[in-house]
Amino acid sequence: MKKIWTFAISAVLVTLIISLSAGCKQESTNQFFGQWALYLPGGAGWLDLHIETDMDGNEYPVADLLWYGGSVVKRDEKPVIMDDMCIVWRTRDADRQKDKDGNVTVRQKLIDRIELKLNGNDEIIGRMYESSRNGFGVNIVEFTGKRNPAPGKAPKLSALKFGEPVTLFNGKDLSGWKLMEEEKTSGWKVVDGTLVNDPVQKEGEPHIRYGNLRTEAEFEDFNLKLEVNVPAHSNSGIYLRGIYEVQVVDSYGKDLDSHNMGGLYSRITPSVAAEKPAGEWQTFDITLCDRHLTVLLNGTKVIDNAPVYGCTGGAMTPNEFVPGPIYLQGDHGKVSYRNIVLTPIVK
Repeated sequence: MKKIWTFAISAVLVTLIISLSAGCKQESTNQFFGQWALYLPGGAGWLDLHIETDMDGNEYPVADLLWYGGSVVKRDEKPVIMDDMCIVWRTRDADRQKDKDGNVTVRQKLIDRIELKLNGNDEIIGRMYESSRNGFGVNIVEFTGKRNPAPGKAPKLSALKFGEPVTLFNGKDLSGWKLMEEEKTSGWKVVDGTLVNDPVQKEGEPHIRYGNLRTEAEFEDFNLKLEVNVPAHSNSGIYLRGIYEVQVVDSYGKDLDSHNMGGLYSRITPSVAAEKPAGEWQTFDITLCDRHLTVLLNGTKVIDNAPVYGCTGGAMTPNEFVPGPIYLQGDHGKVSYRNIVLTPIVK
């Protein structure tokens, strides 16, 4: 009987040790879970590693990724999480052949590998092995990341205190503004008191790379009011502190989407379609405070004090805790702005 009890106690101890070991391992791998601001060479990114549950109740890791520009994308490829490393995969399409009607007949998948290693509890060191489009070799991108704390409690907007309004555009010239990328062409000019961007491409001639326009001054939290006129099929964007893009686009008559007029690009979908038809002047009333965003489009509230969880594509930096400029996207299509007034929030 003594031997049986000894065996039973030993079995319990072994089970306990295994459980504790598994718990420690899980705790270690859990350090990768969370949201990360990615400091990419010459740009910004964002990564959210979290757990979801399938239809059978099984948990599995998921990676949402923003890499430089474009949208935040939920990766279909399952990340691999180990004690000291996390691997995230990214696939891209490469069209190889088309028929006479322009339909793709041969398409390949380019597979990129992102390796992440912990550097303390709140920092990661990353390396992207980006497949070359021709399939020969890789481009290696080294970067760092910092854990992004979630936005805190929503501010009470009625209690905010404001400073003196600042007129950002004087209606006469580009004083107080500059091109973000000196090597690019400026399509910006002042016409009849209106700030106009007209990035013309001439048929048969080399593609011209047009630049974005930013304020020389930088700001923290604020209210921003302006008017904008978007021609048919055109596209622009208003970047708050150079980090968050409020979308400017001809989306009249389309279903609600985070890429529509008044949305926070690929992050927050307008609650109602309030845009006007193309070619009409439209008004924005935007408040950014404590990483919460409120947007009134043409007098209708389309985003209501919503938390913002990270930068958007095209951000100047992933750091959401530093002042930054207002910048207007100028590399997409024709657009006009006027009556641009920023009122800082006093804290």
